[in-house]
Amino acid sequence: MTQSKALTMISELGRPVTVDLLIVPGCSLLTLSSAVEPLRAANRQSGRTVFNWRFVSVDGEAPVTSSGIAWPVSSRHDASVACDVLAIAAGFGAARMTERKLIAHVYRAARNATVVIGIESGAWLLARAGLLDEHRAATHWEDFEEFATAFPNVDLRPDRYVIDRRFITTSGSSPTFDMMVDLVRRVLGHPAALDVASSFVHDDLRAAGDPQVNVTLAGAHHDARLVRSIRIMETHIDAPLSIAAIAKRVSMSARGLEQLFDRQLGQTPGAYFLSLRLAAARRLVNDTRLSMTDIASRTGFSSQSSFSRAFSRQFGTTPTLSRKGRPGAA
Repeated sequence: MTQSKALTMISELGRPVTVDLLIVPGCSLLTLSSAVEPLRAANRQSGRTVFNWRFVSVDGEAPVTSSGIAWPVSSRHDASVACDVLAIAAGFGAARMTERKLIAHVYRAARNATVVIGIESGAWLLARAGLLDEHRAATHWEDFEEFATAFPNVDLRPDRYVIDRRFITTSGSSPTFDMMVDLVRRVLGHPAALDVASSFVHDDLRAAGDPQVNVTLAGAHHDARLVRSIRIMETHIDAPLSIAAIAKRVSMSARGLEQLFDRQLGQTPGAYFLSLRLAAARRLVNDTRLSMTDIASRTGFSSQSSFSRAFSRQFGTTPTLSRKGRPGAA
């Protein structure tokens, strides 16, 4: 089924679009709101039920979100019941969710949906079920290298969200909002989608292929070459490119790129790139059981000792002590 055919089927139903939001423990409240509020607003703006959604969980219990608040669900999810859209919302811990029962449930449910959406870390569960093999997909930039290593048959992209045939994957809460507004556009048209975005005073809708700009860029307008440079850095965490090579890719001199970073971010591109790599390393240290040698390799350090020294300078503690200080650490 092609991308256009799957989404065209949704847009031409002639009845309310049924959406099952399968919530996995660890998902964020903001992501869940971003997934459903555009649908609610579309119903309100149109004066009728365009989208008919429900929150469900695998066991029927209220999943505990990343903030510790349990999210209410209407029922236990029946994977054998067909729906138009299946949205699997996951967050922290999804990379370690390998239970066969859960993965089998995701696989069966996806077979009975016309369109399947992996929200934020939902792509991990879809990929683990083998559903994203030979598909393009997105995931949060913090997970990029780990995901790419775990699922080499998935064409991972550093985009905000990706649509490939009947599968959609998003990289976070804000891209999820944009994706849902895009879904409204496909069902109700462009003016209705603009009305939905305007109702949230959301005046900066982003396209699927836009890069996942690091949060340090929020709240300001930056040179497109700077954004492209950072995107290149984010996709080369494991094998860092030289600043000269990055500059060449964005049609600048190395000196020009240095001046651009200093003017807009107040630091050199080398320092910025290192901070990205160390941020990724700290997440792997604190949220996975990978060895320090593996983490060093995955974040572009030539040795465990050089990684440890850089980590200590950046965070004021060693990787080992950082891991021991995490709740639940052995």
